[in-house]
Amino acid sequence: MNSKNPQNAMDRLLSKRSLGIAASALAILALVVWALRAPPVAVDLVEVARAPMQVTADEEGKTRVKQVFVVSAPVAGKLRRSPLDVGDTVVRDETVIATIEPSAPVFLDVRARQEAEAQVAAARAAVALAEAEVRQAETEQSWAESELQRARSLVQTNVVSARTAERARLELTKQQAALARAKASLQVRAAELATASAHLVGPETVSDQTPKPSCCVDVRSPQSGQVLRELQESERVVAAGTPLFEIGNAAELEIVVDLLSTDAVRIPPGAKAIVEGAGLPAPLEAKVRRIEPAAFTKVSALGIEEQRVRIILDMTSPFEAWKRLGHDYRVFVRIIMWSEAAALRIPLSALFRQGDKWAVYTAVNARAKLTLVEIGHRNNEVAEVRSGLKPGDLVVQHPSDRVTNDTRLAPRPRTN
Repeated sequence: MNSKNPQNAMDRLLSKRSLGIAASALAILALVVWALRAPPVAVDLVEVARAPMQVTADEEGKTRVKQVFVVSAPVAGKLRRSPLDVGDTVVRDETVIATIEPSAPVFLDVRARQEAEAQVAAARAAVALAEAEVRQAETEQSWAESELQRARSLVQTNVVSARTAERARLELTKQQAALARAKASLQVRAAELATASAHLVGPETVSDQTPKPSCCVDVRSPQSGQVLRELQESERVVAAGTPLFEIGNAAELEIVVDLLSTDAVRIPPGAKAIVEGAGLPAPLEAKVRRIEPAAFTKVSALGIEEQRVRIILDMTSPFEAWKRLGHDYRVFVRIIMWSEAAALRIPLSALFRQGDKWAVYTAVNARAKLTLVEIGHRNNEVAEVRSGLKPGDLVVQHPSDRVTNDTRLAPRPRTN
């Protein structure tokens, strides 16, 4: 009996030692598994929430005066230097913006001068001939007057008949008409001589002592406003129709934006817009007034041909907010194509393609869960969620290739 007790004690001791070794082995194995498993991936989590959202067409534009009047020279001549400067105020039909006087004659080449001199010589000969005809007519008139006096005296003494005296009177009348015709012909020949002599006048014959003509043309402003551009600043000879000034009312501004035709078809008439840039202290509000029906081709900076459509916008902000804007100022315009006051949205950086669908990783119990979503409108920052998520869900922003389905996640602390 006593001899068996030591054996039983030994068996119990071995059994306890085996259990301790097994427990130690399990603990070591648990430590090894815990040490070898992948650590959680640090990620940025964003909460899905409802918030205002807009989809805009963003493009550079420029301001312009609604009605710009281009004043041109009505006649050819020498344009005097205008007393006006850009920005000066003008009054319709009162302010003289330009004065045009006759220009100097042109130079004559050798052939043209010889032709003009020949015409002058011919005109002088014609004048001499007309003067001779006048002297002849005066002589014949004097003879006719003496014949009439002789006939009248002979009629009184009954030497000749009254018919002879009447014929002498008729001859005098005839000679008087011939003299008047000769004098008129002399005036015509003298005018022709003056015309031919004028053809010899060139710029070399015009001196400062020559009296300037008083037949200048004053060009008056066709509209009240300001001088926007002075196209001809210095004194010069201009042709008829040469643009001189651009005039408009700077208080009547509109904005012109050239949008891609693919964006223009999505803009409803009367759409609101936000105007930024140009050194404005705060954004301005505008409204689409007109979408031109015809597009035009424009080559981009990358050399790509694009179809553009011109959009015209009116300012809706008070004049005091944009009174410092002027003609052809550069602005940046955001035309609102769609807006929602409480859209369920997520950042674009959380979306990725899963086959032909959109997907995100949501954080559920500190693990990543692949979730398919349906999105609607989107802009450069966020997208509208139509299905697959609900408010309060956490999605992984900028998921890397280390994030897969069921990956352990460690939220990265946010920094303000």
